[in-house]
Amino acid sequence: MIYHLFYPLAAKFSLFNVFRYITFRSVYALLTALVISILLGPKLIEWLNALRCRQHILEEVACHQAKEGTPTMGGLLIGVSLITSVLLWADLTNVYIWLTLLVFVGFGAVGFWDDYTKVVKKQNKGISPRAKLAGQLLVAGSAIALLIFQPAYSTVLSVPFFKNVHPDLGLFYLPFAVLVLVSASNAVNLTDGLDGLAIGPLVVSAACFALFIYAAGNAVIAQYLNITPVPGVGEVTVFCGALVGAGLGFLWFNAYPAQVFMGDVGSLSLGGTLGFIAVLAKQELILALVGGVFVFETLSVILQVGYFKMTGGKRMFRMAPLHHHFELKGIPESKIIIRFWILSILMALMALSTLKLR
Repeated sequence: MIYHLFYPLAAKFSLFNVFRYITFRSVYALLTALVISILLGPKLIEWLNALRCRQHILEEVACHQAKEGTPTMGGLLIGVSLITSVLLWADLTNVYIWLTLLVFVGFGAVGFWDDYTKVVKKQNKGISPRAKLAGQLLVAGSAIALLIFQPAYSTVLSVPFFKNVHPDLGLFYLPFAVLVLVSASNAVNLTDGLDGLAIGPLVVSAACFALFIYAAGNAVIAQYLNITPVPGVGEVTVFCGALVGAGLGFLWFNAYPAQVFMGDVGSLSLGGTLGFIAVLAKQELILALVGGVFVFETLSVILQVGYFKMTGGKRMFRMAPLHHHFELKGIPESKIIIRFWILSILMALMALSTLKLR
């Protein structure tokens, strides 16, 4: 709204010409979301406490029993601050902004449904895995179907490290992209087990993809880096800026020891949106490197379950996801979190280096 209010004035006052720049609006979208999060955070936590929206800790996670009763569904704080900031600073005539908002709100609605069932209806297991997956597939399928029918969008797949390998998946791109979104959503959800563990790498990943998405939307930069251009998609950099700001604002309250947990309403929406931004940037495969922490956490669960079934009850890790394994080895929670953040930063830098390693 700010963009649409002030940019037309640039014709008379050159000062307002600054609103045309995506970089300028991305920075202020970040700051706006950050400030909104920090200001609203205490009120939201108080409100969640009043509604008794409190986290139930499984008995299996004995070292977390002290966290029983901590307010959850804090992902609502991320949602309010992010959406408000995007509506203020983004070009609302850009279709990619609305598609990204559709994914964020859609996955968030599935997560809210699950959280509501757990903490309000007191059904500790939430909705069934089948219902959750169906909701995710519906949102992801709808968004990708709308995306591939955009004239400027291509179903060509970029392969990291290979300059001239660009297979066109055609109709197979739809199920592939849906898989990216749903996998990313569930991976972030699995990682959200320690204070600040999920939101830290998410902020790093969003900042990394802000660079990827800006490059894809700039024809000159895309040609120089030999990446698939997507005209108009650069505007989603503003969304990435707001996502970083909202994430940092939430981390203000979610840092160890956490005052609030994000819940599924936060983790599912953030993961699905991260996957969609990777699809928009035509960097679907590099997501596995940028979000390497989420990949490791997910693989640990898959390996644990597979090994348990194959060996008739033996375990590969002391507990899965992976962060619980390290906890049971006696490593302090705060140290695990910071080390995972460091790994996330290193992998994001490695991902950015692929732009030149072709």
